[in-house]
Amino acid sequence: MNAPVRSHAPGDKRKRVLVTPEGIALPVNIATRGSRLGALILDFLILIIAINLIELAIMLVAGGLIEKAVEAADDAVSGAAEFLIVLRIIAGFAIWYGYFLIQELGPRSATLGKRIVGIRVAARGGGRLTPEAIIARNLMRDIEIFYPLVFFFVTLFSRVAGMDMGGFIFAALIWFLIFLAFPFFNKDAMRAGDVIAGTWVVDAPRTRLARALSAQGAAASEGTSSVTGARYEFGEEELAVYGEHELQTLEKLLRDGQEEALAAVHEAICRKIGWDPGAGDERAFLEAFYAQLRARLEGGMRFGVRKPDKFS
Repeated sequence: MNAPVRSHAPGDKRKRVLVTPEGIALPVNIATRGSRLGALILDFLILIIAINLIELAIMLVAGGLIEKAVEAADDAVSGAAEFLIVLRIIAGFAIWYGYFLIQELGPRSATLGKRIVGIRVAARGGGRLTPEAIIARNLMRDIEIFYPLVFFFVTLFSRVAGMDMGGFIFAALIWFLIFLAFPFFNKDAMRAGDVIAGTWVVDAPRTRLARALSAQGAAASEGTSSVTGARYEFGEEELAVYGEHELQTLEKLLRDGQEEALAAVHEAICRKIGWDPGAGDERAFLEAFYAQLRARLEGGMRFGVRKPDKFS
């Protein structure tokens, strides 16, 4: 079951607070419709360029083989030409669907277009994005955009060519406009694919660590609290329970500095690693845990070992 989503404040229509399965409150901003459109256009341009480059590479390798197959009745040449045609179809399919699926299933949960405009996909329940959700929202994109557009242009060209297509062209246009208008009729700017997959598209601004967090990094990495003088040191097994996704979430919470959220995260981490939560030194504990977890993950990356999240 998805975790509850708290309503946003009246003064900010895009602000939301979702609660993760661990009970941690995370503030997010819903991406604007304009930024989503811009990201989609950028992704389409990247896809078109990539597909055309693949087409060009295949044609250069083929060396006119397809044209020769049309002119000659050589079975060997025809077989090779058919293989190249199949290869082109497979490559186009893999690029078209793999582009979105692979990137949105990655640690950043965003395609190149989304990363450029500063947005990302997130699960509305606050949990981990599942392959099922990403596949569902991306397959729905075809139904929402591509199929009606293809239907529309095919019927349009057929009509120009003198074929009587009846009202098909208007049906295709209405189909497209309904899904195009969908994000404007819900407060979270979700398209139909987001509704089915249980996802949001939220802002993911490129921000750096706050000065207070950076300034205490050295002391925190040594495990010493600048508030109480307590020393926090975590072992390999304790740091191994979390990965890059949790590190990024902890970084955001430390940057935001909301005391209630920090206390909830402190309690959740202590419960996870078997420590007594205590009270009064939550931020120092979290800064120490953050610095040591980050050092561990970065050390692993230098040797080609990555831990994307706690499930890995």
